[in-house]
Amino acid sequence: MTQFLNIERQDTILIVTMNHPETRNALTGNTAVEEFLALCQQVNQDTSIRAIILTAQGTVFSSGGNLKDMQRYFEERPPADATRNEYRHGIQQLTRQFYNIEVPVIAAVNGAAIGAGLDLACMCDIRIAAKSAKFAESFIRVGLIPGDGGAWLLPRIVGKSKAAELAFTGDMLNAAEALETGLVSQVVADDELLDTALALAQRIARNPADILRMTKRLLRESDMGSLETVLELSAAFQAIAHQSTNHEEAVRAFLEKRTPNFD
Repeated sequence: MTQFLNIERQDTILIVTMNHPETRNALTGNTAVEEFLALCQQVNQDTSIRAIILTAQGTVFSSGGNLKDMQRYFEERPPADATRNEYRHGIQQLTRQFYNIEVPVIAAVNGAAIGAGLDLACMCDIRIAAKSAKFAESFIRVGLIPGDGGAWLLPRIVGKSKAAELAFTGDMLNAAEALETGLVSQVVADDELLDTALALAQRIARNPADILRMTKRLLRESDMGSLETVLELSAAFQAIAHQSTNHEEAVRAFLEKRTPNFD
């Protein structure tokens, strides 16, 4: 079996490409979860990495779960507890780790993002869609629920009403509709997708790595914490930031009218 993720480094940016077009980049029945978890560990330990672009080979971003692999659930009839633990220690670990990866992640959605594939895009901080991209929270169409956390992720991006509509119907959104709902922030021509994502990643990566990581953590905490909790964490992070060499460099560069040189 070929490696699921192809990882290319361009300076401080990782371009991560899902590389199983023959399975429509399905996230189950292969090594996808293990490789995503290894990626998260690598990035969280390597503080020189400042941004990630996630995209895919082929015409599909990700079809989510592998339906062929799912046949074993009704053929073998494993105990419900075993299936529950398979989710908890499998794809749900991908959700926990990748959603909380320490650096900004841009999803460059090159085609259909279906079911867990849509939820994977929702784990990213920013989504850019090719004009050919499509999106569906399609679990209900195959008699399933969003088992990987989509019921938590999607409402925080498109709002509760639209998320309910998408989850209850399994309806497909085209790229223009995804832009209208706020699911993506840009729609570009298919042949401009990766260049657009890379240009954005480069603008992000120009900023200091330590401050980027703290800023992302604050944004993640705002999904779950109260205003008071986020304010307290912000005060603590800001105290660290004020003592950083990157803050000093930014202030000196501004006063000296030059471009800062961050660590």
